Amino acid sequence: MKLAVVGAAVLWGTAGTAGLLVTGVDPVSLAAARLVIGGLVLAVAAGAAIRALPRRGLLVAAAVGVAAYQLCYFAAVSRTGVAIGTVVAIGSGPVFTGLLSWLVDRVPPTRRWAGATAAAVAGCAVLTGGGGEARADGILLALLGGLIYACYAVAAARVIGAGASSDAVMGAMFGGAALVMLPVLIHTGAGWLADPRGLLAALYLGCVTTALAYFLYGRGLRTTPVATAATLALAEPAVATLLGVAVLGEHLTPLSAAGLLLIGGSLAVVALPGRGGVAVAPSEGTVEAVVRSPQ
Repeated sequence: MKLAVVGAAVLWGTAGTAGLLVTGVDPVSLAAARLVIGGLVLAVAAGAAIRALPRRGLLVAAAVGVAAYQLCYFAAVSRTGVAIGTVVAIGSGPVFTGLLSWLVDRVPPTRRWAGATAAAVAGCAVLTGGGGEARADGILLALLGGLIYACYAVAAARVIGAGASSDAVMGAMFGGAALVMLPVLIHTGAGWLADPRGLLAALYLGCVTTALAYFLYGRGLRTTPVATAATLALAEPAVATLLGVAVLGEHLTPLSAAGLLLIGGSLAVVALPGRGGVAVAPSEGTVEAVVRSPQ
């Protein structure tokens, strides 16, 4: 089911382009609307199965983590810039996920996974460039976001691995996160949703890049080790870049092209069947950057 994880990453990668349908909207408000809509769709789709889930305390903590990731990400990019904040938050996610999975499950990651993940993170750094000021507080917030992402990804994988429905797990996590983010949406202003373009963008971001994407991601976690899924999710910035070139007419520099090739090659290595061990999953300034926070 690695293909399901890649499919989720592809959908995440379309969020930035969709976010450009609206202008003059607070990115925090847009991200909150995305999470509120997507979380409610996942919760409604899961229905009564949520009540039968085990480890509810763990899932409540994971739901708070989903919302906290958003806040950490935007706090980070406001201090150190979109490029650095995005690279640190998204790039540290798979690393923290692999380490946390190792700590919890007592199975060390393979050297192939470690090498491919390092190469993919380097590709993301090359792809996004180095704009912004490397402020320590912003980097620490981005690292905290990556750690929070790893925690809720591993939590979801453990509950799913114990036999729970992946649809119900995602419904519980993101439905809970939607409740946490609803006051944020109200506080930042939701008047832009009255505009047809704004409503269309919010519905796409919520229903497709969140609900459908995390439905696929949950299905992938049924058979894909969580750290492997986190690395495969690094396809997201590559898809966002390609859409920027194809749809928005952005220019792809030779350095960016090299970053794309590095990411693509690394993900191909991770996706290949292994001989055992853990191929160790678990991604949002500017409106375009809203999508780049995983998750």
